[in-house]
Amino acid sequence: MTARARDLGIPVGSLPSGIHNAITDVAGVRVGHTTLITGDGPLDVGAGPVRTGVTVIIPRDEPWSHPLFAAPFRLNGNGELTGLEWVRESGTLTSYIGLTNTHSVGVVRDALVADEARRRNGDRGFFSLPVVGETWDGVLNDINGFHVRPEHVHAAIAAATTGPVAEGSVGSGTGMMAHGFKGGIGTASRVVPEESGGYTVGVLVQANHGARSRLTIGGVRVGELFDRDLPPVERFLDRIGEEEGSIIVVVATDAPLLPTQCARLAKRAALGIGRTGGAGENGSGDLVLCFSATNDTLAGGFERGAALTSTIEVLANEHIDPLFYATIEATEEAILNAMLASPTFVGVDGFTAPGLPHDLLLSYFA
Repeated sequence: MTARARDLGIPVGSLPSGIHNAITDVAGVRVGHTTLITGDGPLDVGAGPVRTGVTVIIPRDEPWSHPLFAAPFRLNGNGELTGLEWVRESGTLTSYIGLTNTHSVGVVRDALVADEARRRNGDRGFFSLPVVGETWDGVLNDINGFHVRPEHVHAAIAAATTGPVAEGSVGSGTGMMAHGFKGGIGTASRVVPEESGGYTVGVLVQANHGARSRLTIGGVRVGELFDRDLPPVERFLDRIGEEEGSIIVVVATDAPLLPTQCARLAKRAALGIGRTGGAGENGSGDLVLCFSATNDTLAGGFERGAALTSTIEVLANEHIDPLFYATIEATEEAILNAMLASPTFVGVDGFTAPGLPHDLLLSYFA
């Protein structure tokens, strides 16, 4: 595993993390990646260089038959997270969650439908509206070469496991940048006190957003210090601002929450984005999905023979504040972990995304 914020002694909040400090600390949640890296040098559309991939989050086995209460939040909408209309309408998540680059959303969505069809053993009477999110990796990747294929989605599903989650330039985060440095996949978790239920909140981000000058870590405006001590951020195109990226945040919890409560946690993830210097700029797609991995007796929305009613457990709103704090802290640390895990990366036309310099960063806290 690569260095993480806690390995380097960088404090992020006050709550303890779960065993793996990852979204997989929420029981039943699995994560898998397929990473695609080939070629170097000038852009040859269709041939590379390739710096992209797929990440799949499995919230529980067969979520189409055992839905999870869920809700989204939009900080800024210049992005895509498919399937959200049904999540809003039904208050449930009924699919795996796929992450990829902007121009591969369709193939990932279709592959998730095909995978569900296979697992349903040929049932023709179903429909699927999978959740698939994206951020744009066209700075480092031949994004118009459409290199993500259905088999890459299936491989990510097959690779999905509990336990530690690979971070940085892996899976769908392979070609991403954040706050002027190499970004990608990051994850973290928090556990609330026993008197508040002892629940776990896990977060996974695909970080491809933010300006270097605004980067804040542990309350320190380190971006201003990096601007002083490092060369200027390399520009891709004059018309694309450094801050015009996107971030996808997936929040999972084992607290028994209603959809309205999931929506409240999803909003708090935006505060974690803000703590690191993200601002939901006009050109950014900042989208969040939160699900509760409990109440597994919920009937599928269109399952034949579904029970007339379900008995569920619900957390009282008077006890939800610790989950808010956990979501904020885990989101903040997940973004930082995404950057810390990613070394300097060279992509299309030799464009270089610098890794976040650990030693220089630590000197700002000395």
